[in-house]
Amino acid sequence: MIKSVTIKNYILIDDLTLEFSKGFNVFTGETGAGKSIIIGAIDCALGAKLNKEVIKTGCDRAYIELDILLDENFDKSVFINNGIDIKDNEIIISREIQSTSSRSRINGALVTLDFVKEIRELLLDIHTQHQSYNYVQQKNHIILLDNFALKPHRDNIKIFKEKYDKLLEVNKNLTEAQNIVNTTEQQAEFLKFQTDEIESASIEDIEEDKKLEKELEILSNIEKLKELSYSSYWALSEDENNILSMLGSIKSNLSKLSGLDESVSGIEEEFLNAYETLKETAVSLRNYSDSKENDNERMDVIQERLSLFDKIKRKYGNSLEEVLLTYDKLSEELNSIEYSKDNIIKLESEAKILNEELDKLSQTITLARKELAKVLSGAITNELEKLELPKSKFEIAISACNMNERGKDRVEFLISTNISEEVKPLNKTASGGEISRIMLAIKTIFAKADSTNTVIFDEIDTGISGKASQSVADSISELSKSHQVILITHQPIIAAKADTHFYVKKEQSDVTKVNVYKLEGENRVKAIALLAAGEINEDSSSFAKNLLGV
Repeated sequence: MIKSVTIKNYILIDDLTLEFSKGFNVFTGETGAGKSIIIGAIDCALGAKLNKEVIKTGCDRAYIELDILLDENFDKSVFINNGIDIKDNEIIISREIQSTSSRSRINGALVTLDFVKEIRELLLDIHTQHQSYNYVQQKNHIILLDNFALKPHRDNIKIFKEKYDKLLEVNKNLTEAQNIVNTTEQQAEFLKFQTDEIESASIEDIEEDKKLEKELEILSNIEKLKELSYSSYWALSEDENNILSMLGSIKSNLSKLSGLDESVSGIEEEFLNAYETLKETAVSLRNYSDSKENDNERMDVIQERLSLFDKIKRKYGNSLEEVLLTYDKLSEELNSIEYSKDNIIKLESEAKILNEELDKLSQTITLARKELAKVLSGAITNELEKLELPKSKFEIAISACNMNERGKDRVEFLISTNISEEVKPLNKTASGGEISRIMLAIKTIFAKADSTNTVIFDEIDTGISGKASQSVADSISELSKSHQVILITHQPIIAAKADTHFYVKKEQSDVTKVNVYKLEGENRVKAIALLAAGEINEDSSSFAKNLLGV
């Protein structure tokens, strides 16, 4: 429900804040006083088209703000998914209008106009001579009809949607599988050739090529390696003046030295360690030199292996690791072709079963809708008779359509307000003076199943009086028990039913302004009397008090 509206610099309004009640709120005032300006401002805040003329003369911008209290059961995910914080089930929708642009916000977060329009459909209906929203739009008719049904029908709709979503998934997978299978046999053979070629290389170590390159370098320099290692060994232990022999005399000297001075024992120990290390080094160098032999056969094997790796890497990757990754990808493609052939049969069977189940369930749903449509069509027709539209015919037409998540039905509200005319789509037949009453009739019937909790009517009393006015008043009063109603009227019988009464007055001094007064007590009696007789006198005041029960 709308808790309040704030309007600044909008057409003839300087600065206005109105607080609405939960039930029935009414606006009265002279024709042209500006009542529709307020409804227009609410409409504007919720995304309606506008032009720069709505900015009050002399101002550079207009501003409208709605404070809306959400129903406890309202699905707040639509806000959360768009990064909008909700606190205490309350949202603030605002729109700032400048001469070249406008900006909309929800709880301070900048939002698109399309998002605001999406939200408006969840929050309220506005019915005027010029526009009407949720109930007029054919896309909503099937939802309204289904929501009015009993739980078994709604459960069937839920089951149908689950199966339909599953069918979409199966069909998607089936299409993908068929596309894969449509790959030519030549492509499959080429994939097989590629995977076989990589497999033939028997790559088990992604560093094998680098290791072989190092081994080949050693084998290619075997003579040089033998020469360097043996000459080093010779210098250490075999040469006439070899290093180890010279170090032996130092070893002897240090032994004698430490015998004379124990403090030198540490030095002797360090030397002995180095001496033994050099002896071991000499042995290692000799062994290394002896172990190195020319191995042309091994060189041929390595070169052949490296040549194979070069060929594979040129075709499938810059490294053996990349080659193996390519192999995995090619294998996956090849396997998917083989798998898809078998999978298509499985998916086709699954799709056939789902289609049969959906077809059977859709027949049950269609039958239930047709029965419900008869009941509701009659109820709405009866309601129209109460609202001074006695020759009206209302039908809920159900026709076949392509399957969607709600079944195989197209639902549309049809109406004729003239006995000589056949029923036609609701949004193409009703005149401006009739549309609000038609909406009231529909709204009254669908009230308990409707998800929106605020409805705004403008000019709902056009062309009615007497008994019809009383029926309209009673219908609105009944509707306001389950919905917040905001209404413009010229009928005292309707205005007297309101929980909150606003009087709109256009006042002119140097400039023209629209002011709004919340009426209570005697002021409300006067307003009702003025509506009834055009003037305030004893008879009109008595009539007003009688209507108000005071």
